[in-house]
Order: sequence, then C-alpha cells, then structure tokens
Amino acid sequence: MLTSLPRHLLASIALASLAAGCGTADQLAQVGQQPALNAIQDPTTTPGYRPVQMPMPEPQQVHYNPNSLWQSGSRAFFKDQRASQVGDILTVVVTIDDEAEIENETERNRTETNGAGVGGALGTAIDTIFLPADMAASNLGNVNSNSSFQGAGSVDREETLQTSIAAVVTQVLPNGNLVIEGRQEVRVNFEVRELIVAGIVRPEDITANNRIASEQIAEARIGYGGRGQITTVQQPRVGNQVLDILLPF
Repeated sequence: MLTSLPRHLLASIALASLAAGCGTADQLAQVGQQPALNAIQDPTTTPGYRPVQMPMPEPQQVHYNPNSLWQSGSRAFFKDQRASQVGDILTVVVTIDDEAEIENETERNRTETNGAGVGGALGTAIDTIFLPADMAASNLGNVNSNSSFQGAGSVDREETLQTSIAAVVTQVLPNGNLVIEGRQEVRVNFEVRELIVAGIVRPEDITANNRIASEQIAEARIGYGGRGQITTVQQPRVGNQVLDILLPF
C-alpha cells in the first residue's frame, strides 16, 4: 500500500522518520538526566539576531551653553543608576491578563434553475428532422443547481502571566531609546521553564528602582514555554505532525 502513495509524501514520511530517530536517540541518551540549561551568551551572537532599525529624528550635536549646568539634550540634572547604556541591566515586570470571547455563525443558501428550448416553426422542424420521437426542441436543456453552506466558530481564551525578569540593554538607538532582551531558564525536577522578553523602551519609563512594566515596551516580544518530559508528552509525535500537514483528509 505504501507504493501507491505519491513520491513526495513517501519522502516526507522518510525524513520525518529519520528526524524522529535522531530525536529518539537524543532522548535515550538523556534518560535519567535533567534537561541541560543553555550557556549564558551574548544575545547579539545568537542565530537570527538583527540590530533594530527604526525611524529616527535628526541627531543633535551636544554642546554646553555658557554659564549653564545643563547639557543640551540632557534628560536629568543628576545622573542616576538606571539602565542607559549597552550592557546595563533592568528589571521587566511582565503582567499579562488577556481574555477574549468571540462567536461567529455564517449560513448561506443558493438555488438556481435554468432551462433552454426552441419553439415555433423552427422548433417543429427540429423535432421532425433532428430529434428522436421522445424529445422536443421546446425542452432542449434544463439545469438545476443547489448549494448550501453553514459554519460556526467560537473563541473563549483566557491568559494570565505575572512574573519578573532581568533584561540587558543590547542597543541604544540614536534618539536615546533602549533595545532590551532578557532570557530566563528555571529548572524544576525534569522540566525547564523558559521566559524571553525583548523590545524597545524609553529611558523616561524606567522607574527609580530600575524597573519597567511590560505594557510600556514597544515592539514587545514575550515568550513563555518549556522543555522536558512534560512538554514532550504534551506534543504529538513527529510523524503525526507531518501527516497532519501533508494528508488532505
């Protein structure tokens, strides 16, 4: 029966089996061991990292006015210890409390009837010369069409996440805004929970205790997940995932 399947489907199943075999070998090698934590590394060297480019105002040259203690473009009179340069650390307070409930219902019906025929003297001539005895030119064609569609969908979602994570300033944009990125891994027994936060913040939004709320992060990217035995059990097998994508039924 496998020979009757398309070649591309067989190739995909073979690749999935090979990938599953490699993953199985890795899992067998880690039997009885805790999931390994990733090494601390420079976020700018991770695969896929790209410096942020945003529309910026014209840069202003720094200068001092005579008999003035203020520097042009200065944000504060006294220098504080809040994050302001590449490599500085600040605390991000992540608070997510989303709830959405959507319900849609669609119904469509269509009925169509078309007929074609020829009457009069022309119809009589066609009946006599061209058509069999059981057919008439006045009823040459009749087309009936009937279609219906009914669909319903609903979404009931509720997400709550409250935690804190330390992030590192990876870039200072020309207008003074800071690009931050933070990663946190917590291992409990045989499960590793991962939290990732990245985005752009204004120095003015950083509080005096060097903290910022997640809703004040522009272009925020927040990811919370895990890896380990529990996560593995909750995921379908690789072969099932491939078949769900490829099979049309």
